[in-house]
Amino acid sequence: MSNILDCMVNCGLDRIVSSLRHFEEIEAWQLARILTRRIYECSGTGAFSKDFALQGQMRRASVSIMSNIAEGFERGGSREFGQFLSVAKGSAAEVQSHLYVALDAGYISAAEFDDLQRQAMSVKRLVAGFMNYLKESPLRGQKLARRSFKGDRH
Repeated sequence: MSNILDCMVNCGLDRIVSSLRHFEEIEAWQLARILTRRIYECSGTGAFSKDFALQGQMRRASVSIMSNIAEGFERGGSREFGQFLSVAKGSAAEVQSHLYVALDAGYISAAEFDDLQRQAMSVKRLVAGFMNYLKESPLRGQKLARRSFKGDRH
């Protein structure tokens, strides 16, 4: 993970992150959106569409990735954002686990499984890199900046 962090710092990510104004600009959110669309597509056909329990769990987990990235970003504090990113990363792992169930039940092909697993892993890596970056970065969200300006303790 230190290689990811080194790249983020050396590649000018401080400048990029500090310029983010909307959660839609976050690459991890964008990839999570694509993953969610793909989960909805594959779970909406054939026998998979009739397994309401697995279909619902998988869809909720994929939506949770997007939602937690967005909500954490809008909270305005780096520490809070990190917590929401942690939940998003856990939700990505949940999607990966559900993919095994879908494969074993014959709802998706091995090729679909591999592709969706790769996509979920990419989301997890981006989220993990962002989490590590936030832990090490001197940048702080607006909420934390206001608190420290007023002299409040974190």
